[in-house]
Amino acid sequence: MATDRHLIDARGLKCPLPVLKLEKRIEQLSAGDELELLATDAMARIDIPLYCRQKGHECAVSQDGDVLRFVVRRG
Repeated sequence: MATDRHLIDARGLKCPLPVLKLEKRIEQLSAGDELELLATDAMARIDIPLYCRQKGHECAVSQDGDVLRFVVRRG
């Protein structure tokens, strides 16, 4: 099943802004939709997966240089 992809560019933003942007945007999505978030704040590596676990969303993390890439599937 194909899912819609959405992008949040949170590069340069500090905690808690990446998580707040994710929270606001993911509420607009349907279950199973995917959202991609890019961040450079090291705290996002902790904050975003924790938020996803608490809310029942899947989260995959990768890193390219100083950019963290989160792919979140709404639960």
